[in-house]
Amino acid sequence: MAQELRNIAIIAHVDHGKTTLIDSLMKQSGMFRANQAVDERVMDSNDLERERGITILAKPTSVQWGETRINIIDTPGHADFGGEVERVLHMADGVILLTDAAEGPMPQTKFVLGKALKQGLKPIVIINKIDRADQRAEEVVDEVFDLFVSLDANDEQLDFPILYASGRDGWCVKDLADPRENLHPLLDLVLEHVPAPAGDINAPFAMLATLLDSDPFLGRCLTGRVIQGKAKVNDNVKALNLDGEVVEQGRLTKLLTFDGTERVPVSEVKVGDIICIAGLSEASVADTIGAPTLDAPVASTPIDPPTMAVMISVNDSPFAGKEGKKVTSTMIRERLLAEAETNVAITFEESAGKDAFQIGGRGELQLGVLIETMRREGFELTVSRPKVLFQEENGQRMEPIEEVTIDVDEEYSSTVVDKMNRRKAEMTDMRSSGAGKTRITFLAPSRGLIGYQSQFLTDTRGTGVFNRIFHSYAPYKGDIPQRRHGSLISNDTGTAVAYALFNLQERGTMFIGHQTPVYEGMIIGENSREEDLEVNVLKGKKLTNVRASGTDDAVTLTPPRKMSLEDMMSYINDDELLEVTPQSLRLRKLHLCPHERKRASRAAE
Repeated sequence: MAQELRNIAIIAHVDHGKTTLIDSLMKQSGMFRANQAVDERVMDSNDLERERGITILAKPTSVQWGETRINIIDTPGHADFGGEVERVLHMADGVILLTDAAEGPMPQTKFVLGKALKQGLKPIVIINKIDRADQRAEEVVDEVFDLFVSLDANDEQLDFPILYASGRDGWCVKDLADPRENLHPLLDLVLEHVPAPAGDINAPFAMLATLLDSDPFLGRCLTGRVIQGKAKVNDNVKALNLDGEVVEQGRLTKLLTFDGTERVPVSEVKVGDIICIAGLSEASVADTIGAPTLDAPVASTPIDPPTMAVMISVNDSPFAGKEGKKVTSTMIRERLLAEAETNVAITFEESAGKDAFQIGGRGELQLGVLIETMRREGFELTVSRPKVLFQEENGQRMEPIEEVTIDVDEEYSSTVVDKMNRRKAEMTDMRSSGAGKTRITFLAPSRGLIGYQSQFLTDTRGTGVFNRIFHSYAPYKGDIPQRRHGSLISNDTGTAVAYALFNLQERGTMFIGHQTPVYEGMIIGENSREEDLEVNVLKGKKLTNVRASGTDDAVTLTPPRKMSLEDMMSYINDDELLEVTPQSLRLRKLHLCPHERKRASRAAE
């Protein structure tokens, strides 16, 4: 059985096409009927994944090729979800590195590949999107080899096979001159290059839990790989944590393997299988599920710690409870605890008053996805500005540093360098990447990058590409100036009037439009100057029966500035909050009343 099995993970940077490649593999391996309607990016099953076009959750699937079942693990490409990748690599014996034929290896590729090489996995390199007009496949192969060398790959790993492919069109070739027909060369190469799972089938059953999710019919489901032995349905098992302590004992009420995108019940599993089990209520990620005779847990790679955190608390605005059904701190606490249990890259801490919760994660995107998910589940909450998590080393304050790779048109490079310098970034490399583009690499403190993404897109007229990845901890870099502009704050509660907004437009940029409900202390726009300004957006036009030339001009409003959830989180200052409800996102001051704001500012001085 073990000889007819292969386990492989696909890793790539965001949007380099790995989920699309898996779609083509599934179709060509005969998984779907000829007349079956199949969605695009079938592995992106989550609504947020489909909307954003990124993979957030690692998910296993399998295809049958001849007599062999190939388990494929689709991994997230964004470093914010690196916790998923670090865990699932335990389930694989080989790895497919997918690289865009034009962009080449990017920061996230480097991050995940480094983790895979450390575990001794044998890589297969695929240069994808070879049909792009700006492809530079030969140069990209050299860049990939340089990346392997810089990550201390051993000789066996450096001797990697290369395929050229178009995942969207469903073909790959070993040489660019070969006929472009299908993905069979990739499936054959996996059988030839990736070793069959190792493990002693006669040893006591042991499985390392890697993913945790909930099923409406089965309850808590743990997914992982069988490291040794075999198991049957209704076998007695125990769960061991990393310290070797027994977490719980129970029975395997259900055993499932993956067949395409479906989970299929089976009666028995053996070493090397990637399986899903049900029947345990306490065991979690990184625990070892094993036979009662098992003595020691399976070693697990430690997860990198979070570098950023936000405070989440109850929504206490005047509009609280109008849109959401889950508004109490108890509900929010239970939901966040459940998230921290299933997602090992997230940390959970309570405030002294038990009314606010600090959630730590890898970056703004990961925290934003969690908040967006809760919002869709009917929660109302208030979110603070993200702050970085410092460490102490030998009495010195250390802060997280990120490696930033920026691709911009040459005309914008000086602007980008100037803005990054102000944020205490150090430029480590700058080179022309052809076609009028420049690639610049920086080492920048995470603090300085909060809120820079939207400004970067404005500076580069939306043409720049910005990628970041955690690099290391370094001594504290000193103060970094925050947002330069103040806020326009509503001084009353009611509905915004077009006439008032029209007269306020010259004061700054508006975040709201006509007929938007507002309350006292809500931020309705950005002031063109540094200080905050209280304004009246409820003031209508005085109506009289006198008509005069020039007084009846049409009111023309500039469209309000629209920001995403992550943009808003990074936009706010320390004395501001983001109010999140199922239908609305509002910016507000921490203290809604102007007298309290003055008192707080005097106390801060």
